[in-house]
Amino acid sequence: MILPLVILISTLSISVLAQSDKELAEAQKKLNTEVLEKPFSVEEEAKVDEYIKQAMEKNLKPAVTQAPTHWQQGYTCADIYQYGWNEYQNCRYYRSYYGRYWY
Repeated sequence: MILPLVILISTLSISVLAQSDKELAEAQKKLNTEVLEKPFSVEEEAKVDEYIKQAMEKNLKPAVTQAPTHWQQGYTCADIYQYGWNEYQNCRYYRSYYGRYWY
């Protein structure tokens, strides 16, 4: 009596886990599509690159060492471009100087 019950519960658990994995895969695929569809354009990317190059040659520490208030874990510089050119440039330089994003 107990063995068939254990088999039934195990089968249901495996079925639920398989469904959960499928839903997670679908959610990840949808998120990837949304991210790739999001427009990102920096008209003067060369200016940012030149700024970073010159500042690194002078070994200047980034002026902005604290993450902006709208920064979230997992963001990249592309995510904060919407908050303005200076935010984007500060992010790019911080990332170039320290090799990581803000915490």
